[in-house]
Amino acid sequence: MMDTEYTAIEAYMTEKMQDSAHDKHHVYRVLNAALDIARYEDDKSTNTKDTDTDISTIDIDVLTAACLLHDIGREAQFANPTLCHAQVGSTMAYDFLISRNWTPTKAQHVKDCISTHRFRSNAPPTSIEAKILFDADKLEVTGLIGIARTLIYQGIVTHPLYIMDADNKIITHKAKGDGNSSFFTEYNFKLKNIYDTFYTTRAKAIAKKRQQAAVDFYDRLHDEITQNYGP
Repeated sequence: MMDTEYTAIEAYMTEKMQDSAHDKHHVYRVLNAALDIARYEDDKSTNTKDTDTDISTIDIDVLTAACLLHDIGREAQFANPTLCHAQVGSTMAYDFLISRNWTPTKAQHVKDCISTHRFRSNAPPTSIEAKILFDADKLEVTGLIGIARTLIYQGIVTHPLYIMDADNKIITHKAKGDGNSSFFTEYNFKLKNIYDTFYTTRAKAIAKKRQQAAVDFYDRLHDEITQNYGP
Protein backbone atom coordinates (compact mmCIF):
# COMPACT_ATOMS: atom_id res chain seq x y z
CA MET A 1 0.00 0.00 0.00
CA MET A 2 1.31 3.44 -0.92
CA ASP A 3 2.07 5.77 1.98
CA THR A 4 -0.43 8.31 0.65
CA GLU A 5 -3.20 5.70 0.64
CA TYR A 6 -2.36 4.52 4.14
CA THR A 7 -2.38 8.13 5.37
CA ALA A 8 -5.79 8.79 3.81
CA ILE A 9 -7.33 5.67 5.37
CA GLU A 10 -5.70 6.45 8.71
CA ALA A 11 -7.07 9.99 8.67
CA TYR A 12 -10.60 8.71 7.98
CA MET A 13 -10.24 6.23 10.84
CA THR A 14 -9.07 8.80 13.39
CA GLU A 15 -11.94 11.09 12.41
CA LYS A 16 -14.45 8.34 13.28
CA MET A 17 -12.94 6.92 16.49
CA GLN A 18 -14.55 8.41 19.60
CA ASP A 19 -14.59 6.24 22.73
CA SER A 20 -11.42 5.57 24.73
CA ALA A 21 -11.81 1.78 24.72
CA HIS A 22 -11.88 1.76 20.91
CA ASP A 23 -9.50 4.59 20.11
CA LYS A 24 -6.80 4.85 17.46
CA HIS A 25 -4.29 3.07 19.71
CA HIS A 26 -6.59 0.05 19.83
CA VAL A 27 -6.66 0.15 16.03
CA TYR A 28 -2.87 0.36 15.78
CA ARG A 29 -2.44 -2.58 18.15
CA VAL A 30 -4.89 -4.61 16.06
CA LEU A 31 -3.01 -3.70 12.89
CA ASN A 32 0.39 -4.58 14.38
CA ALA A 33 -0.94 -7.90 15.68
CA ALA A 34 -2.53 -8.67 12.32
CA LEU A 35 0.69 -8.04 10.42
CA ASP A 36 2.57 -10.23 12.89
CA ILE A 37 0.02 -13.04 12.44
CA ALA A 38 0.16 -12.59 8.66
CA ARG A 39 3.92 -13.14 8.64
CA TYR A 40 3.48 -16.46 10.42
CA GLU A 41 0.61 -17.51 8.16
CA ASP A 42 2.59 -16.66 5.03
CA ASP A 43 5.63 -18.56 6.31
CA LYS A 44 3.47 -21.58 7.04
CA SER A 45 1.92 -21.39 3.58
CA THR A 46 5.12 -20.92 1.58
CA ASN A 47 6.94 -23.64 3.51
CA THR A 48 4.43 -26.20 2.25
CA LYS A 49 4.95 -25.38 -1.43
CA ASP A 50 7.28 -27.32 -3.71
CA THR A 51 8.79 -24.17 -5.16
CA ASP A 52 11.64 -21.80 -4.51
CA THR A 53 9.43 -18.79 -5.14
CA ASP A 54 7.70 -17.05 -2.23
CA ILE A 55 4.05 -16.55 -3.08
CA SER A 56 2.13 -14.50 -0.58
CA THR A 57 -1.33 -15.87 0.08
CA ILE A 58 -2.47 -12.85 2.08
CA ASP A 59 -3.59 -9.54 0.59
CA ILE A 60 -1.79 -7.12 2.90
CA ASP A 61 -3.53 -4.08 1.42
CA VAL A 62 -6.94 -5.58 2.20
CA LEU A 63 -5.80 -6.67 5.65
CA THR A 64 -4.31 -3.26 6.47
CA ALA A 65 -7.40 -1.35 5.33
CA ALA A 66 -9.71 -3.74 7.19
CA CYS A 67 -7.71 -3.34 10.40
CA LEU A 68 -7.64 0.44 10.18
CA LEU A 69 -11.36 0.70 9.46
CA HIS A 70 -12.82 -2.18 11.48
CA ASP A 71 -14.32 -0.04 14.27
CA ILE A 72 -15.45 3.07 12.39
CA GLY A 73 -19.08 2.07 12.92
CA ARG A 74 -18.80 2.35 16.72
CA GLU A 75 -20.13 5.91 16.85
CA ALA A 76 -23.29 4.88 14.99
CA GLN A 77 -23.81 1.96 17.37
CA PHE A 78 -23.45 4.23 20.40
CA ALA A 79 -26.06 6.58 18.94
CA ASN A 80 -28.37 3.66 18.16
CA PRO A 81 -27.61 0.46 20.14
CA THR A 82 -29.85 -1.58 17.85
CA LEU A 83 -27.22 -1.18 15.12
CA CYS A 84 -24.24 -3.50 14.72
CA HIS A 85 -20.99 -1.54 14.38
CA ALA A 86 -19.49 -4.30 12.24
CA GLN A 87 -22.30 -4.08 9.69
CA VAL A 88 -22.47 -0.29 9.69
CA GLY A 89 -18.71 0.08 9.61
CA SER A 90 -18.28 -2.41 6.77
CA THR A 91 -20.59 -0.36 4.55
CA MET A 92 -18.87 2.87 5.55
CA ALA A 93 -15.50 1.32 4.71
CA TYR A 94 -16.72 0.08 1.33
CA ASP A 95 -18.11 3.48 0.36
CA PHE A 96 -14.94 5.23 1.51
CA LEU A 97 -12.62 2.90 -0.41
CA ILE A 98 -14.72 3.17 -3.57
CA SER A 99 -14.36 6.95 -3.23
CA ARG A 100 -10.59 6.34 -3.11
CA ASN A 101 -10.80 4.46 -6.44
CA TRP A 102 -10.41 0.99 -4.98
CA THR A 103 -11.87 -1.70 -7.22
CA PRO A 104 -15.27 -3.04 -6.13
CA THR A 105 -13.71 -6.47 -5.61
CA LYS A 106 -11.04 -5.20 -3.21
CA ALA A 107 -13.43 -2.87 -1.42
CA GLN A 108 -15.91 -5.74 -1.01
CA HIS A 109 -13.16 -7.94 0.44
CA VAL A 110 -12.45 -5.29 3.07
CA LYS A 111 -16.17 -4.97 3.74
CA ASP A 112 -16.48 -8.72 4.26
CA CYS A 113 -13.54 -8.74 6.69
CA ILE A 114 -15.05 -5.96 8.79
CA SER A 115 -18.58 -7.36 8.77
CA THR A 116 -17.35 -10.65 10.30
CA HIS A 117 -14.84 -9.37 12.86
CA ARG A 118 -17.31 -9.15 15.73
CA PHE A 119 -17.42 -11.87 18.40
CA ARG A 120 -20.51 -13.89 17.49
CA SER A 121 -21.38 -17.25 16.00
CA ASN A 122 -23.80 -16.37 13.19
CA ALA A 123 -21.28 -14.57 10.95
CA PRO A 124 -17.88 -16.30 11.09
CA PRO A 125 -14.97 -14.99 9.01
CA THR A 126 -14.13 -17.05 5.93
CA SER A 127 -11.13 -15.55 4.12
CA ILE A 128 -7.64 -15.65 5.62
CA GLU A 129 -7.64 -11.84 5.87
CA ALA A 130 -10.95 -11.89 7.74
CA LYS A 131 -9.71 -14.60 10.11
CA ILE A 132 -6.54 -12.63 10.85
CA LEU A 133 -8.52 -9.46 11.56
CA PHE A 134 -10.85 -11.43 13.83
CA ASP A 135 -7.90 -12.91 15.74
CA ALA A 136 -5.99 -9.63 16.01
CA ASP A 137 -9.07 -7.85 17.33
CA LYS A 138 -9.85 -10.65 19.80
CA LEU A 139 -6.30 -10.51 21.18
CA GLU A 140 -7.39 -7.11 22.52
CA VAL A 141 -9.80 -8.97 24.82
CA THR A 142 -7.11 -11.25 26.27
CA GLY A 143 -4.73 -10.78 29.19
CA LEU A 144 -4.43 -7.58 31.16
CA ILE A 145 -5.09 -5.37 28.18
CA GLY A 146 -8.44 -7.11 27.80
CA ILE A 147 -9.17 -6.46 31.48
CA ALA A 148 -8.17 -2.78 31.20
CA ARG A 149 -10.19 -2.15 28.06
CA THR A 150 -13.24 -3.88 29.50
CA LEU A 151 -13.09 -1.76 32.65
CA ILE A 152 -12.83 1.39 30.53
CA TYR A 153 -15.75 0.35 28.33
CA GLN A 154 -17.89 -0.65 31.30
CA GLY A 155 -17.35 2.87 32.67
CA ILE A 156 -18.28 4.47 29.37
CA VAL A 157 -21.61 2.63 29.26
CA THR A 158 -22.10 3.22 33.04
CA HIS A 159 -22.04 -0.43 34.07
CA PRO A 160 -20.76 -1.06 37.62
CA LEU A 161 -17.68 -3.00 38.64
CA TYR A 162 -19.89 -5.56 40.35
CA ILE A 163 -23.43 -6.22 41.53
CA MET A 164 -24.26 -8.07 44.76
CA ASP A 165 -27.11 -10.49 45.32
CA ALA A 166 -29.30 -10.65 48.44
CA ASP A 167 -26.65 -12.70 50.24
CA ASN A 168 -23.88 -10.14 49.56
CA LYS A 169 -22.24 -12.36 46.96
CA ILE A 170 -20.94 -10.97 43.69
CA ILE A 171 -23.18 -11.81 40.73
CA THR A 172 -20.77 -13.33 38.23
CA HIS A 173 -23.22 -14.54 35.57
CA LYS A 174 -26.36 -12.98 34.20
CA ALA A 175 -29.36 -14.43 32.51
CA LYS A 176 -30.08 -13.01 29.07
CA GLY A 177 -31.94 -9.74 29.39
CA ASP A 178 -31.84 -9.51 33.18
CA GLY A 179 -29.86 -6.25 33.16
CA ASN A 180 -27.19 -7.34 35.64
CA SER A 181 -24.28 -6.12 33.52
CA SER A 182 -20.98 -5.53 35.29
CA PHE A 183 -17.29 -6.19 34.85
CA PHE A 184 -17.71 -9.59 36.52
CA THR A 185 -20.57 -10.71 34.29
CA GLU A 186 -18.74 -9.48 31.16
CA TYR A 187 -15.62 -11.37 32.19
CA ASN A 188 -17.52 -14.63 32.58
CA PHE A 189 -19.57 -14.11 29.44
CA LYS A 190 -16.80 -13.04 27.08
CA LEU A 191 -13.29 -12.54 28.43
CA LYS A 192 -12.96 -15.95 30.04
CA ASN A 193 -14.23 -17.75 26.95
CA ILE A 194 -12.28 -15.94 24.23
CA TYR A 195 -9.22 -18.20 24.37
CA ASP A 196 -10.78 -21.05 22.41
CA THR A 197 -12.11 -18.91 19.56
CA PHE A 198 -8.94 -18.10 17.59
CA TYR A 199 -8.38 -19.29 14.03
CA THR A 200 -4.60 -18.91 13.67
CA THR A 201 -1.84 -20.75 15.49
CA ARG A 202 0.06 -17.53 16.16
CA ALA A 203 -2.92 -15.80 17.82
CA LYS A 204 -3.65 -18.89 19.91
CA ALA A 205 -0.07 -18.88 21.20
CA ILE A 206 -0.12 -15.17 22.08
CA ALA A 207 -3.48 -15.50 23.83
CA LYS A 208 -2.31 -18.51 25.82
CA LYS A 209 0.66 -16.54 27.17
CA ARG A 210 -1.67 -13.77 28.36
CA GLN A 211 -4.39 -15.94 29.85
CA GLN A 212 -3.02 -16.60 33.34
CA ALA A 213 -2.50 -12.92 34.08
CA ALA A 214 -6.19 -12.26 33.42
CA VAL A 215 -7.28 -15.20 35.54
CA ASP A 216 -5.08 -14.05 38.43
CA PHE A 217 -6.43 -10.48 38.22
CA TYR A 218 -10.04 -11.65 38.21
CA ASP A 219 -9.52 -14.05 41.12
CA ARG A 220 -7.68 -11.52 43.27
CA LEU A 221 -10.21 -8.77 42.56
CA HIS A 222 -13.05 -11.13 43.44
CA ASP A 223 -11.28 -12.08 46.69
CA GLU A 224 -10.60 -8.46 47.72
CA ILE A 225 -14.18 -7.39 47.15
CA THR A 226 -15.57 -10.46 48.90
CA GLN A 227 -13.31 -9.91 51.92
CA ASN A 228 -14.50 -6.32 52.16
CA TYR A 229 -18.02 -7.58 52.89
CA GLY A 230 -16.74 -9.82 55.68
CA PRO A 231 -17.65 -13.39 56.62
